[in-house]
Amino acid sequence: MPDTLAARIAAGDHAAFESLMRSHNGRLFRIARAILRDDAEAEDALQDAYLDAYRRIGDFRGDAQLATWLTRIVINHALMRVRRQRRHRSVVPFEGARTSSGELLAAGIEDHAAESPTDVAMRGEVRRLLERRIDELPGAFRTVFVMREVEDMTVEETAAALGIPAATVRSRLFRARGLLRASLAQDVDAATVEVFGFAGERCDRIVARVLERI
Repeated sequence: MPDTLAARIAAGDHAAFESLMRSHNGRLFRIARAILRDDAEAEDALQDAYLDAYRRIGDFRGDAQLATWLTRIVINHALMRVRRQRRHRSVVPFEGARTSSGELLAAGIEDHAAESPTDVAMRGEVRRLLERRIDELPGAFRTVFVMREVEDMTVEETAAALGIPAATVRSRLFRARGLLRASLAQDVDAATVEVFGFAGERCDRIVARVLERI
């Protein structure tokens, strides 16, 4: 077993397994979340995947990176949950099921202590809007987008984890970006109508003040 960490885990080193989980938790959760579109389901899938990985760690031979091996296990468990949901008529579309944020997008945004409550609220709204639009992407595109753009995995890592050609990863990412840009553009167009809104309380206040002055 070439990987030293894997060998320690196989020997029953729980501290090594804890280290493995802590170093991969964020990435693996987001990948499961991209497939399942539900935080609780993603957490459960990740826990099941870790237990499966712990039991099977002796089978790891170093043919792929340990992170890729773990990712495949997580994807398989997430897809099993999708299939169970379909059997129970709670369908979660996943177009790539044949082969295979929350702080989803907040990780790349600096959290300035000097931010005003309004700025914090606004940033939260933007993050939630992005998360909703990512959730609306077709499953195959959504998973690739999260792996490439959110987790910054390489094309090769993503292809290996999903079991698809690198060219397919590139084309799915291209389509995901296009769909996301289109949906966000519609949100911006709709919001533009209400930018610097004047009606309501502001209108009443200005009218009242002018009337007072005359």
